[in-house]
Amino acid sequence: MFFEQMHPTWQNWLADEKALLESIESKVVAAEFLPAEDVVMRAFSLDPTQIKVVLLGQDPYPTPGDAVGLAFAMDVQRRIPRSLKNIALELKSDLGPKFVGDGNSLDLTRWSNQGVMLLNRALTVESGNAGSHLGKEFGWYEFTLKAIERILEDHSIVLMLWGNFAKSIGSELKTSKYFDRALIVESTHPSPLSASKGFFGSKPFTRTNRALKDLGLEPIDWSC
Repeated sequence: MFFEQMHPTWQNWLADEKALLESIESKVVAAEFLPAEDVVMRAFSLDPTQIKVVLLGQDPYPTPGDAVGLAFAMDVQRRIPRSLKNIALELKSDLGPKFVGDGNSLDLTRWSNQGVMLLNRALTVESGNAGSHLGKEFGWYEFTLKAIERILEDHSIVLMLWGNFAKSIGSELKTSKYFDRALIVESTHPSPLSASKGFFGSKPFTRTNRALKDLGLEPIDWSC
């Protein structure tokens, strides 16, 4: 199920990880989990050859109806989660109010459509229990690492790492022979518990666009 949800190029690139993904699937489907099973792999629906930025977070929103399969993104018909509100505040501070619209709904698919992969370290979560599938025994850690390594094998990207669970991939990638193809932009996680400890004022959007220019790539229009 999960493997078949991915873009054909991803299926080709990660063919050796199919057994790992099937193992993860067998663990998470045994319990109630979020998001809906048909969007768990939504971040992998992008053609990976077109990815310029990987924005890496922690895990999906644990409130039923919030998570849509893209890190930090939401159903635009629902109330904005607090982490996303903080992202909007920093975006407004970093680039200006015109990038945030009316602030009542934020559509991050506009980022995704420009080659920003909205990925979490764990792609599933137990309903109402944040962090429940972040344990390495679930396998998401290994899978997301393999995915990013495979992108880097193909081309250079910017890694936007938000929070400690995301930042950990930086040290894990250091053993990869393609590590020098990643330009890393780190920030604290935008959750209410940590946003004031390093996310606010970190200017991740300006820094990422600067890194893209360094790679000779077009910057992202962060309007949402």
